[in-house]
Amino acid sequence: MNIIIVNSAEVPIYEQIMNQIKSAILSGELKEGAVLPSVRGLAKDLNVSVITTRKAYEGLEAEGFTINMMGKGSFVAPQNMELLRETRLVEIEKKLTYIIEYAKPVGILSEDLKKIIDELSGEE
Repeated sequence: MNIIIVNSAEVPIYEQIMNQIKSAILSGELKEGAVLPSVRGLAKDLNVSVITTRKAYEGLEAEGFTINMMGKGSFVAPQNMELLRETRLVEIEKKLTYIIEYAKPVGILSEDLKKIIDELSGEE
């Protein structure tokens, strides 16, 4: 697993860590039961605060992606892919609603947005 931190990004570092670990789990790169690096080890590798990595790991556990076993570390939790898919769809709907509302005042229509999505996804 290779985590890349972008210090100039608007996304907080702990969220960048969470998002990349979630992606690795959802893509199958990290399998159920896989051991994650220790909080201190990951903090050292990424050159970030232990508090930052701990916050990322706590967020992953709260969202059901990992299980923390005191004294043993963090492990990838068993995943209910249908539930994860549904959760992700809800998040996408919220973001698309925001984008639609953001586009309306300047006359960007749903057809324009569909074209943008098709271009970005390579489905022209």
